[in-house]
Amino acid sequence: MVARKSSSSSSAKSTAARTRGQSGRKRINLALQGGGAHGAFTWGVIDQLLADGRIDIEGISGTSAGSMNAVVYAWGNFSGGHAGARVALEGFWRAVAETSKAFSPLQATPWEKLSKTRGDENAFAFEAFKMVTNAFSPYQLNPFNFNPLLDILNEQIDFKALNTCQETKLFLSATNVRSGQVRVFNTSEVTAQSVMASAALPQLFQAVEIDGEPYWDGGYMGNPALFPLFYDTEARDVLIVHINPIEREGTPTSPAEIYNRVNEISFNSSLIKEFRAIAFVQKMMDEGWLKPEFRDRMKYVLIHSLRADKVLADLSIASKFSSDWDFLLELRERGRAAAAEWLKQHFDELGVRSTVDLRAEFLNSGSEQANKQPNPVPARSADKRKKRS
Repeated sequence: MVARKSSSSSSAKSTAARTRGQSGRKRINLALQGGGAHGAFTWGVIDQLLADGRIDIEGISGTSAGSMNAVVYAWGNFSGGHAGARVALEGFWRAVAETSKAFSPLQATPWEKLSKTRGDENAFAFEAFKMVTNAFSPYQLNPFNFNPLLDILNEQIDFKALNTCQETKLFLSATNVRSGQVRVFNTSEVTAQSVMASAALPQLFQAVEIDGEPYWDGGYMGNPALFPLFYDTEARDVLIVHINPIEREGTPTSPAEIYNRVNEISFNSSLIKEFRAIAFVQKMMDEGWLKPEFRDRMKYVLIHSLRADKVLADLSIASKFSSDWDFLLELRERGRAAAAEWLKQHFDELGVRSTVDLRAEFLNSGSEQANKQPNPVPARSADKRKKRS
């Protein structure tokens, strides 16, 4: 699950050299969260990574809007390289904006457009939308299962050709409604239907049936799933592009604020559990808890995180349903700026070290920190001390 950590600075430098290659480029994996229209932020991040020219992407794990960004990038890169990927992503999001003019039930009011507010307190259409979707299921509201996003994907991507793609390894997460388990669709399995399964919020869309199994949005069980990037790619570096803030200052008090924060916590929970698992395995490897024969089988993954805690903190859950073009462009620019700053600070650390202290943030916290005890002496060490005495 995680890889061997370099035991010296020289080995770390040699690893970085292999990652960088002769061209000075570095190969990484991306993990893309879902979050509706906020996925345009991720579009901006990818666009900046490609424009920078020093990054190659081996694998992408995505959920919901993250899955859409993943397949559009993969198709564009497959058919036209980095330039083709940038064009494809812009074309996809522009089509989303154009379609939303005709079909979105959540059009911003004139005063919301003038004030440029994105808070729930002003989103009257969103409040009405919640009332309707809480009272009626998508099977009642949309019995013919009409979904314009499905048409956009089929129009813009040749999925049969994409299934043969070797340039990008795709891993798209959906939640099996029957079993409650995550299902990961890889490159050879990806279809427009599997992308929609990854994005099928149960309040809005009918479950997507694939091979006789019903699927809902992947965010419930993997937002996004990280484990496929550990097992099925060679790159050690994983950059997680967050859409849902993990931390938010203050205590929510209004119904809209509470609803928003519950949504953020819920859709981060599976990711944080994976963080804790990674941190624990890294701890075992760093402190020599594993036998050499087992340690040699493991991959020490370097985790990086482009957080949305500040850059998207002013946006509410209602804005995730706002697909007007000006707003999507604003999100893209936020993503570009965030990625440019991240590269400036951390590019040289790719292939060398993690830029997220998972153990401090997610393992040594809460009850673990409060009940922290001195490290026990390993049994073997204790026996040796007794013999020496």
